[in-house]
Amino acid sequence: MSKKDSDNNTILSSPDKTLFVAVSFLVIIGFLAIFSATAPKCLDEGGNPAQFLLKQIGCFIAGFLGLKFFINYDYKKLPKWDFALTVIILVSLVLVDFTSAGVMVNGARRWINIFGFQLQPSEFAKPAVILLLASAFRNDARLLDRKKWISAFIPILIMTGFIFVQPNLSMVILLLATCVVMYLGGGGSVKLFFSCIGAVVFALIAAAAAFIKPYQLQRLRTWTNPDLDPLGAGYNIIQSLIAFASGGLSGVGYGASIQKLQYLPECHTDFIFAVIAEEWGFVGCVLIAGLFFTFINRGFLVATRCPDMYGKLLAVGLTFSITFQAFMNMSVASSFLPATGVPLPFISYGGSSLIVSLWMVGILLNISRKRIKMIKKQEEVNVR
Repeated sequence: MSKKDSDNNTILSSPDKTLFVAVSFLVIIGFLAIFSATAPKCLDEGGNPAQFLLKQIGCFIAGFLGLKFFINYDYKKLPKWDFALTVIILVSLVLVDFTSAGVMVNGARRWINIFGFQLQPSEFAKPAVILLLASAFRNDARLLDRKKWISAFIPILIMTGFIFVQPNLSMVILLLATCVVMYLGGGGSVKLFFSCIGAVVFALIAAAAAFIKPYQLQRLRTWTNPDLDPLGAGYNIIQSLIAFASGGLSGVGYGASIQKLQYLPECHTDFIFAVIAEEWGFVGCVLIAGLFFTFINRGFLVATRCPDMYGKLLAVGLTFSITFQAFMNMSVASSFLPATGVPLPFISYGGSSLIVSLWMVGILLNISRKRIKMIKKQEEVNVR
């Protein structure tokens, strides 16, 4: 079905159906996995076995409403919201890092409590960074531009600095990787990029040596050899690998996971992929990986087909941010990367992640809609 856009006299085609279907399957899989991972714990505590699922569905409704809004909101009008969104994100990060409004969970202050709801501002920083960079690079990818530094680069650096302080190193890595991809996607100099790699790596190593937390160093040590601390830092990795091994080819069956029964911490958030691997086996892992592969394929296809550079950069940034985060999470669960603490998009329990991911998909689906100029009636053209 096509829809008329009266503002610019164009006809809007339907959004990318394949992309929408892939996201729908990921969300449904997430609901199933969250219920399976949390129901035993809720029953042990005498609560509703579906309480986590119901909360996730509530966040899905908020995310879906935003998705519907952004599908129909012309993405070319988004730049006028850059400043307001940046200010909101920066204020939220300040409140999290430096006031009592910040909520401490597992040694990290990443959440803010607003009217009884916990939100994670760093999740909302992902679309903010993408929008700022798309506006900055829409005409050219020059870095030495005073206006770009004031409007985009400095705010992004401040955001990443606040997020690093929380500490949330995994989100910093995700944001910086997104910046690099969007810079190159905007036509940035590959030679300049590689010439700066050495300096950036040196600066990161120096910063890590000065500010890295002891538990983050322990994560790196136990990543290569989790048996060094099997009951401490290496415990999560060992239990996750046991889940993968138990699942085998076709899994032990939905709801039959053993590792989720108080063996695998954070089984409904950071390590939900391990529970899926145990219950659904290699087949289930391939299914999820295939859905994310479909997402990245369709997302980049949307970017190539978009007629304007702003839309192209938005599509590239949104697609890369979601799929790179998914790669990080699945790699951590399978011990391919050290523990990072990022949720699996659309699947892990967490309201902020699901809401932001769905909003980002809404923008991507809006970009996928072809805008066809209407042919005016002959009598309107031949105006005397």
